[in-house]
Amino acid sequence: MLKRLIDLLMGRRRVLINEDERAVWLYKGEVRGILGSGEHVLPNWDGSLQVDVCKLVQPMFVSTYAQALLEKLPEDAARHLTVVRTGENEIAVIERDGMLHTVLAPDTKVILWTDAGPWKTRLVDIGEAAQVDPKLLRRLQRAGKGQLVSQFEVEDGKVGLLIMDGVLAGELQAGVYGYWNPGRKVTVRQVDLKRQSLDVSGQEILTRDRVTLRVNIAAEYRVADPLKAVTSVKDYADALYRALQYAFRKTLGALTLDQILEQKITVDAEAAEKVRADMEAIGLEVSEIALKDVILPGDMREILNQVVSAQKEAEANVIRRREETNATRSLLNTAKVMAENPVMLRLKELEALESIAGKVDKLTVLNGTSGLMNDLVKLTG
Repeated sequence: MLKRLIDLLMGRRRVLINEDERAVWLYKGEVRGILGSGEHVLPNWDGSLQVDVCKLVQPMFVSTYAQALLEKLPEDAARHLTVVRTGENEIAVIERDGMLHTVLAPDTKVILWTDAGPWKTRLVDIGEAAQVDPKLLRRLQRAGKGQLVSQFEVEDGKVGLLIMDGVLAGELQAGVYGYWNPGRKVTVRQVDLKRQSLDVSGQEILTRDRVTLRVNIAAEYRVADPLKAVTSVKDYADALYRALQYAFRKTLGALTLDQILEQKITVDAEAAEKVRADMEAIGLEVSEIALKDVILPGDMREILNQVVSAQKEAEANVIRRREETNATRSLLNTAKVMAENPVMLRLKELEALESIAGKVDKLTVLNGTSGLMNDLVKLTG
């Protein structure tokens, strides 16, 4: 009580700052300094003392008197405050007690309470090094501080084309990459290097003999030169699709229906040669190209079925005539043998009688068998 009375009479005031606090004090509206932990006796005539207490749990120093402190009391500010500034092409990575605290964008300033640290600052020139160091990228990911980073993952079997501000900057193999994005636009276009298939279905083609067909075409390809494939055409898969259409239209349109059906393998080879040459120029390697299906319109299919049926019927007739001729020739030869050998004729009669006797209950022989038996006796005698 006595201390308070003495302080009041002497125009002063005692201020207690805890260990987890710091304070900025002003007297008669003028910034006088920063108070550390402990008890402080400050002038307070006419109640002109002002004390702004800050908790160190909020490590960033935000005050309307920050600039006045830095300019008028540089020694006091240097003892209690840590100032971090970034240039127009700089990123600041700030660590607090070994842990990632924050990342500052270019042209930024932040003031930190030194005693809330210890602090460690790493400045990165993003004008020279656009790619984020892989170790730092992983730390930023784990800490959830990747707002200033564009991250890309290139899958296995693919290649990534890195594009910065619309300009191709390089190729990326499979892996995870990060790039500082302030002041620049970063994109990665992934190109699949694995073998792929492409189907061109239901293409209508008019043959030389004016028959409308629908054909299905299949092709297998892979990207051999990703840079050329992306920069030569807008869409390399669409370019292959159109090349297949054009090549087969041109090849099949110069042939009749019969030629197409008879020379299907040759047609494939002729059309494929042109397609492969054109696609090689845009970085594609085309392996298999095949004319899978030739689909005829309904009325033409019926006509062809009739033609095939007539052809098969004619072939069957030829075979039947040939067999009849052979049978007739065989009968003629048998007749000649029997005419020259009466005993053979009699044996044939017996075979016929035996066959008939096995099928009936009673058999009557009108001419008798004496002549036959006499001939047999002569044969055995």
